[in-house]
Amino acid sequence: MLKGRDLASFRKQLLDWFYQFRRDLPWRRTKDPYRIWISEIMLQQTRVAAVIPYYERFLARFPDMRALAEAPEEEVLRYWSGLGYYSRARNLQKAAQLIVAHHAGEFPREATDVLALPGIGNYTAAAILSIAFGAKRAVLDGNVARVLARLGAIRGDLRESRRWRALQETAGKLLVPETPGDWNQAMMELGAMVCMPRAPQCLLCPVAKFCRARISGDPESFPEKRKNREVVQIVLAAAVFFTPRGETLFLPPPRKTQHKPADDDVATLVSRMWHFPTVAIRKNAYTELESFLAHLLPSRKGTLPLEPLKRVRHAVTYRNVTVLPFRITVAKIPRVRGARSIRLEDFSMLAVSNLTRKIAKAALSPSSAAASKPPKR
Repeated sequence: MLKGRDLASFRKQLLDWFYQFRRDLPWRRTKDPYRIWISEIMLQQTRVAAVIPYYERFLARFPDMRALAEAPEEEVLRYWSGLGYYSRARNLQKAAQLIVAHHAGEFPREATDVLALPGIGNYTAAAILSIAFGAKRAVLDGNVARVLARLGAIRGDLRESRRWRALQETAGKLLVPETPGDWNQAMMELGAMVCMPRAPQCLLCPVAKFCRARISGDPESFPEKRKNREVVQIVLAAAVFFTPRGETLFLPPPRKTQHKPADDDVATLVSRMWHFPTVAIRKNAYTELESFLAHLLPSRKGTLPLEPLKRVRHAVTYRNVTVLPFRITVAKIPRVRGARSIRLEDFSMLAVSNLTRKIAKAALSPSSAAASKPPKR
């Protein structure tokens, strides 16, 4: 793509810009591979601003590899709660346990060992190894791929296997071998802060003169937009039990099964964490929740008083979820095997998903019941 003097100029201008304008982020103040690894996993599909407080709290509780490996899984998930994509946290701890068992608690330096860890692919391995150890490995993520596509005015689906391999090869040729970690961060920073998907800031770009997409006059048309998966609408009903003492009922994390879950699989939507009694609704929220609770509480006679609360909206990838929460006032929390009875306002003591967190906040809101219109029976 670039050779000779053009390549040298491109590298110099981008690195000079990065050193002058890079964001002061906590994981950029360290070469500790453990801390860099934690940041890279947290940053997957999550905004930097959202990650920073979680990163700091997580490391305060799990300051090193052994602390993470030896902690109860539920506690790891509780400190992750709110970041979403909870398989990242589970894989993080599994990897920490493998590193303690097979690498004496030290993050491995060899790419084959790193790629063998759960939750780590080519991009994450390249980022950690280059930043922490100076390995000459170029990163390729969505931001970097977009930068490369615009530099070369590349059309087509960037994720197509042959095109992605070509982009990886190009990223490798641009890599500055003396400072691979800084270079990789500079490329990612350019994509995140200047060469954005929409309204790229070409006037602020340090390497704009090398960009064929800008020369074409329509840089935003590169790369071509991928077709989004059709959105699925899902309706759930959740039972929020409530006693005069403010106690509520949480069901334990559902067990993982071998079959592929449906789009409205409740276990998947609550991220296999602690949750309110919840059921997917086909037609009628009242009758279907009542039926679900009858099976959950077979010894209880009669129907439960369902008081509709303010509905909750939630989005998970291609799924738009509407939750119809119902407050159920009881004298005493019913017994359910494996379940827990805690004060509703203490829900954050458990590892819960963002969906469950929203339901709890709706139930705690004083205006929730007044703002709700009960669904038809």
